[in-house]
Amino acid sequence: MTETTTLPVQVDDTTNETTTKPTFADLGVRPEIVESLARKGITHPFPIQAMSLPIAMSGTDMIGQARTGTGKTLAFGISLLERVVVPTDPGYEALEFPGKPQALVMTPTRELALQITGDLEDASQVRKARVLTVYGGVGYEPQLEALERGVDVVVGTPGRLLDLANRRSLDLSHVKVLVLDEADEMLDLGFLPDVERLISRTPASRQTLLFSATMPSAIMGLSRSHLTQPVNIRAEAHDAEMTVPNTTQFVYQAHDLDKPEIVARIIQADHAGKVMVFTRTKRAAQRLADDLEERGFSATSIHGDLSQVLREKALTKFREDRVKVLVATDVAARGIDVSDITHVINYECPDDEKAYVHRIGRTGRAGAKGVAVTFVDWQDVTRWKVINKTLDLDHPEPPETYSTSPHLLEDLHIPAGTKGRLRDPKPREEAPRPPRKPREERPHRERTRRRLHNGEPVSQDAPATTPAPAGATGPDAAEQPAGEGQPRRRRRRGRGRGEDGAPAASETPVGDA
Repeated sequence: MTETTTLPVQVDDTTNETTTKPTFADLGVRPEIVESLARKGITHPFPIQAMSLPIAMSGTDMIGQARTGTGKTLAFGISLLERVVVPTDPGYEALEFPGKPQALVMTPTRELALQITGDLEDASQVRKARVLTVYGGVGYEPQLEALERGVDVVVGTPGRLLDLANRRSLDLSHVKVLVLDEADEMLDLGFLPDVERLISRTPASRQTLLFSATMPSAIMGLSRSHLTQPVNIRAEAHDAEMTVPNTTQFVYQAHDLDKPEIVARIIQADHAGKVMVFTRTKRAAQRLADDLEERGFSATSIHGDLSQVLREKALTKFREDRVKVLVATDVAARGIDVSDITHVINYECPDDEKAYVHRIGRTGRAGAKGVAVTFVDWQDVTRWKVINKTLDLDHPEPPETYSTSPHLLEDLHIPAGTKGRLRDPKPREEAPRPPRKPREERPHRERTRRRLHNGEPVSQDAPATTPAPAGATGPDAAEQPAGEGQPRRRRRRGRGRGEDGAPAASETPVGDA
């Protein structure tokens, strides 16, 4: 039976930092890590970091309950970097198996794994910790080569991690710190059995840090099985996961054909920066991104039909402000942490209240203000009423809204006269046809035709025949050889008739016999 201690944290709503504002140096973080963070302009911890770092650095198991965007990556990242021994440290050569992974971080998505790797590399610029990202959709060779050279920290998704472990390429028997990030999402995606198998390959003496936005029964069971007397850290109020205080929310009942026009006008609203649009299907995401590009806006999409390379390129463009609009599906957007998103648009009504909070939580982070706009189709009004009642929102009856509605322009501060198109559509140009070659340059082709008779070719020297003279019947109607110059005529096949026109005796119907 584990003992759980809950340590509440007081949060300043305007800055999202603790009121005392300690520095990382005050929390006992190594000078090399403090210097690395200072190079990135990070000097003061967020609440989840301030409360979890002293506990995690002491080696105690911990459960951190916090939403994405609260700074939990550095909460466990700094603590595991404190415990690993890197090649630049004096005691590295004294390790029993130098080069084997000393820390393992499991995440539900590839995008989140890459983001965590980037944060760990930023925090270890001075010490140069070797961090390897492991995920599917790419070749095994680079990951296998990195493991051969030696790594200190492995960050990856459960599927590829288990593949490498089954190949005996990934040795987890020397892991000191195990981190389960976004555990509830790993549960939703069906990764929990793989997580259990990977945990069984780690030493029992390891430290385990579990982070989850919600704590369903399966996650509670996981913590009871694999954590020893964990300390529970909650950096927000008990009902904070159902509220997004820094985000202004608008809900409109919109027609499906008018939604692209509304989105195009929202993009041009005052103070609109990066805009993230959530769609229900992959096809809708790609169609909307193509539509916005055709209207003259810089937009890209992320969905399951894209390869990992294309998804990473699209996300990089969005992070670097080379693209203003990112259209994504829920599954593809899991774990994506992009700062400075000013507007989030739900292109369709979310499935439930958790999906709604997860989507709009992409904006209004770290004390910044954000705007969330939700489109509700006529058939989804009942579903929205359930979400509205569960979250205790003030939008029970979404107003019927069109791209020209005055209240839309007023609510979202869209300048008057704004149109949903920056440029006229390009006329569709037909591909030019190549000019035909002169006749003398064309290859010679035989165009002779062969005469067929009953499916068999007729020889040129076959004797031609002519029909019998008029009036000839019966045997006399046999074809006569045609003389020279007479045209060959097709043989007529018909029933033989007598002189009086009656059918021949052999052709009399059986029933009349």
